[in-house]
Amino acid sequence: MPKFPMLKWLWLAFLSLGLDQASKIAIDKTFALYESIAIVPFFNLTYVHNTGAAFSFLSEAGGWQRWFFAALAIIMSTIMTIWLTKLKEHETLLAVALSLILGGAIGNLIDRLAYGYVIDFLDVYYGTYHWPAFNIADSAITIGVALMLVDSFKSQGKEA
Repeated sequence: MPKFPMLKWLWLAFLSLGLDQASKIAIDKTFALYESIAIVPFFNLTYVHNTGAAFSFLSEAGGWQRWFFAALAIIMSTIMTIWLTKLKEHETLLAVALSLILGGAIGNLIDRLAYGYVIDFLDVYYGTYHWPAFNIADSAITIGVALMLVDSFKSQGKEA
């Protein structure tokens, strides 16, 4: 039996990281900044730079946020990797969640360190209301957090 059995889920982190970086490179190479292409009536590909966090939080903060969010991503990625090493074989859903969050965090970290901003391009909207643009890393993080919540409710149900 391997010493860290749940590290086998790191392939999912690498997959989400790879898809994220490949999609960002493709968008950067084929789109002009702020260029938008309608895909379906509620979804566009729109190339934007985000110097802040989710929903462009702190995007106008003057530059310090780049290093703050980069440090936060490094700290959280370290914590999640250690957490993965401590999981038991039956904690599969939590391992999947942590791996998705880890891949997404590293994907956005790479952007922050390389460019000083995160490349976002997925634009979902209804009428004139647009959800803030996001990317595959953000999607992996969101799915991972949702799975963590499902896992926590599942775990609470077993304790009751």
